[in-house]
Amino acid sequence: MGAPILVEVSEKFSSPIDMALKELEAEILPITIRRTLPDRTYQDIPLKWLLKEE
Repeated sequence: MGAPILVEVSEKFSSPIDMALKELEAEILPITIRRTLPDRTYQDIPLKWLLKEE
């Protein structure tokens, strides 16, 4: 879809899915989920918070 590649890509990562998984594992995707609260304010939750292992 024209998004820039954020990680170094080798020949073994030729599929867009493989590239996206590598970016996800590197925790560099600039994705934020906006959660609307009952009082109509919102909370922004970065994707890396949801993927953090405890």
